[in-house]
Amino acid sequence: MVVLTLVVALVNLVLLGAVYGVFFAYSNSVVPGLDRVEHERAAAAMRGMNVVIVNPRFLATFVGPVVTAAATGFLLLALDETTAALLYLAAAVVYLLGALVVTGRVNVPMNNALDGGSLSWSEYAARWRRWNTVRTVSSMVALVLCGVGLYVWGS
Repeated sequence: MVVLTLVVALVNLVLLGAVYGVFFAYSNSVVPGLDRVEHERAAAAMRGMNVVIVNPRFLATFVGPVVTAAATGFLLLALDETTAALLYLAAAVVYLLGALVVTGRVNVPMNNALDGGSLSWSEYAARWRRWNTVRTVSSMVALVLCGVGLYVWGS
């Protein structure tokens, strides 16, 4: 069970690091870069990105952290590693609320409004970036919690 827990914990770190990087890059380069071009071209480019990002690799990377953090937490509980387990379970909750829920309730509806033409780029960009920053910080906090959990477990 120790080897399984370690493997799941390491997969979790990789997934969280990857999704944190995606969110970070969007807030710090993609959307600000699009803000520098004509608004209709920016909206068209974002619509294109919103279509291609919905793919099995990204979806596994996006949903995977909540599953692997929770699984690691429960595996650690079974190993009687309560402190490390609680850190992983806290990470799962932080990521679930700050990344998955925010995406489903804010970012995706905004993407759909941009796609449908009911939201202009100027209305979209700043608000989308603010909420994406929530996802970025949440995934970073979850990553740190899992890293500390792994450290605590190994100590």
